Amino acid sequence: MSVSKWPPILDQLSLEVHHGEFVSLIGPSGCGKSTLFKLIAGLLEPTGGAISWTGGEVSKRLGAISYMPQQDLLLPWRTVRDNCLLPWELKKGRLEPGKHGAVPGKLKKSRAEQAAQLAFITDMLERFGLGRWADAYPHELSGGMRQRAAFLRTLAAGGDLMLLDEPFGALDALTKREMQHWLLSLWGELQRTVLFITHDLEEALLLSDRILLMPRGGGALEEINVDLPRPRQAGVHATPRFLELRMELEQRLTGADLR
Repeated sequence: MSVSKWPPILDQLSLEVHHGEFVSLIGPSGCGKSTLFKLIAGLLEPTGGAISWTGGEVSKRLGAISYMPQQDLLLPWRTVRDNCLLPWELKKGRLEPGKHGAVPGKLKKSRAEQAAQLAFITDMLERFGLGRWADAYPHELSGGMRQRAAFLRTLAAGGDLMLLDEPFGALDALTKREMQHWLLSLWGELQRTVLFITHDLEEALLLSDRILLMPRGGGALEEINVDLPRPRQAGVHATPRFLELRMELEQRLTGADLR
């Protein structure tokens, strides 16, 4: 992707992700990881190349692929439940334009469909440990709870592919570790395809099937196959194979032009 006379943000970049995989992207700040996610999600359009999904090139990606940016972006005037219902409302046309932006409009789909979506969100709030906080507002939640709510909203968007851009980067170490294992257990149940951006090497090894090292300016991606058994256990960080992979990842990052 290139803009005007400036060098391309991404150039000669190619990657393939298989259904049900968990793939992490690691690279220096400014190498284009978040730009790549915005391209895949349909928030930006490439100036060249192609983006294929389920075997064919797609032009209308916006809304079909779930995207969770670095900030949780929960709407402060909506409860946790209403934040999680937002993707369904937008997709089904429950919000109509008014003089001052989006305002509640008439329900355009059947009450049965609305009830089914509400039941799904209510059930998932319980599974996410947020059941008793369904009527709370974002400012009343801890950082980890806000991230769970944001993740559920992303999940509710319904895409088979989920793009997670450093979702745990702002959390403290203990909360981050808890969220990592929570995401692992949840991903195992949901069988979604995940692309995950992180700067945390151990996080990438814990979560991923593969890790892709992304150089600045695009180009060929280096790949590390994370052959740790699943499900990943809490003590996997101390196993010999994990430490070997950690060392290999460090060596690849040091040897590659990723600094």
